[in-house]
Amino acid sequence: MAETAARYLCQMNRQTLVAELFRKKTFLCIGLDTEPARLPKPLRGQPDGVFQFNCRIIDATRDLCVAYKPNLAFYEARGAEGWLDFERTVRYIGSEHFIIADAKRGDIGNTSRLYAEAFFRHLPCDAITVAPYMGADSVEPFLAFEGKWTIVLVLTSNAGSADFQQQHVISTERPLWEYVVERAKHWGTPENLMFVVGATHAEAFARVRALVPEHFLLVPGIGAQGGDLEAVCRYGLTREGGLLVNASRSILYASSGEDFAKAARAEAQRLQAQMARLLEAVLR
Repeated sequence: MAETAARYLCQMNRQTLVAELFRKKTFLCIGLDTEPARLPKPLRGQPDGVFQFNCRIIDATRDLCVAYKPNLAFYEARGAEGWLDFERTVRYIGSEHFIIADAKRGDIGNTSRLYAEAFFRHLPCDAITVAPYMGADSVEPFLAFEGKWTIVLVLTSNAGSADFQQQHVISTERPLWEYVVERAKHWGTPENLMFVVGATHAEAFARVRALVPEHFLLVPGIGAQGGDLEAVCRYGLTREGGLLVNASRSILYASSGEDFAKAARAEAQRLQAQMARLLEAVLR
């Protein structure tokens, strides 16, 4: 309990996040979407395999990223054992990295409050992804936790984003995702509210920045999904960084052999070097 309480008080606020981003010259977020079936042979089938894999990836990349983002589905699917691996993983990451629980929660009232308590008070997470479909009262319970961040899904990287997010709202003649950004930005501040914008929609980042010039954006879709980092940064990068660009499969599964950690580091280094150059260009 003492460890949990101490971590709850030790937040990664905006100032600290920005400082880490420029100290390490990276805005890389590594997604820990670990699948037991894709573990390297020495770990596959081992009772501790997922956790040990995560530890090796984290140890190999700590200096190359500012954030880690475990996706809850990869842990919840395995029941109590998976939840234990998730908790052990986020505690292993420690307080020097921004920890995002990619949970995509979205409910109202006490349900949202309890979700928030689970990830913010009982687990050492700095942020959680939420779906805003049910409106402001589904997001506000998360924002009530001082020093924590809520990351609202706005324009996701999957093809299905065309079904609703990119459809135009008749009253505004603009896509629904723009309307969500305009409404949701008033629910919090750039100190506790981020937005998810997929890298596969690089052309939309200019419009996103016109709507929320100061907010951080969590950007999935680089790597295996084919998003263009250069294009995203051309419109999305700010003088404070303003981006957390996530890569998951391209790093985790850079190799399926015993050298998986070394290969993961090499891929993370490649992205970090590219990000360092892009950050330097912004500050000129």
